[in-house]
Amino acid sequence: MKSTLSLAAALLGSLSLTACTTTTHESGQTNVANATQEILAAENCIGSTEPPVAWASKLIADDDPQLLTNSLGEPNQGKLCQGQVYKVKDGEVLTIYRAWNSTNPNSQYGAWWATSQPDGKVAHYRAGYEICYQWSPLDKMTRCELKPGSKLVIGNGQSAQCSQWLTYPVSADQQLYLENTESLVGNCQTYDAVFGWE
Repeated sequence: MKSTLSLAAALLGSLSLTACTTTTHESGQTNVANATQEILAAENCIGSTEPPVAWASKLIADDDPQLLTNSLGEPNQGKLCQGQVYKVKDGEVLTIYRAWNSTNPNSQYGAWWATSQPDGKVAHYRAGYEICYQWSPLDKMTRCELKPGSKLVIGNGQSAQCSQWLTYPVSADQQLYLENTESLVGNCQTYDAVFGWE
């Protein structure tokens, strides 16, 4: 399967053939990000990239084509289906949550976070956030504060094929994508998962 960037490059090539005024060296990274957005939007992304209501006054939209491109994935490969880059305003902090894998301590500060604490059925959480069973047992949770000036992508999940028997479709649930997360967060607390049956 072609990579997202190679698909974006192919789309850019076809656009330059049909639009005489298109320049080939104009804002390379921005064009790749825009083309990636168009390709993935065609895959029936659902949900909104607008911040949650409680976060709207604490964020400002930002332009970071590389960060956006890194967050987007091809169909059945996970990551985000669509997204928008934001920056946390000066003087503001946001509480974020990550369910992770205790057998891999390095995963505590991974790239994928949520705006609210995980709750409800684990199977529903996996489907909403496209977390394949082989990626994580989701037996730890960390809650952190995202510092002022931090950049993040807010978006909705791309489909993920976990096995020949299990594929999660695109999701409207919002996910957060961060890079170099440990440097962006503070006041973190970690929790253990416990059995709970209904």
